[in-house]
Amino acid sequence: MFKMSEIKELIKLLDQSNIHELEIEHDGSKIAIRKPNRTETVMVSAPAHTMFPQAAHAPISIPAAAAPQAIVAATPAIAQTSEVVDANLHKITSPMVGTFYLAPAPTSPNFVNKGDSVTAKSVVCIVEAMKLMNEIEAEVDGEVIEVLVENGQLVEFGQPLFLVRKN
Repeated sequence: MFKMSEIKELIKLLDQSNIHELEIEHDGSKIAIRKPNRTETVMVSAPAHTMFPQAAHAPISIPAAAAPQAIVAATPAIAQTSEVVDANLHKITSPMVGTFYLAPAPTSPNFVNKGDSVTAKSVVCIVEAMKLMNEIEAEVDGEVIEVLVENGQLVEFGQPLFLVRKN
């Protein structure tokens, strides 16, 4: 039987990807998640001997998170506008789908803030994917001009995270 935390993680990952349908079968349990229009339908089926037989074939509709999609859609436009103004700007992009964090821990200071100087090897953030914390480096020497993502926001592969004015 799938755990609720696993189902939530699958929904979150599916919502942040271009995949519209996912089906997984494991040990007699089957889960199908589909993204038609603006909702996700989650269908879980399990063997008859499970603790929740009434939920074996009950679909659950969950509203799609419109806000993160709007932010993702708006971010490239911001980066493109900035690139036209200054050709020395470098976009640091996410190498994977995951959760963006500005600091190594909730009580720690941010790796970088707007206006900070960075080197190519400076860690600027963490992208958590499948419980792994992946440190993202600046890739260039320069100054952080803009942080394009909110702390704790889900990000997609290739999504711009920072704008850095190269030295």
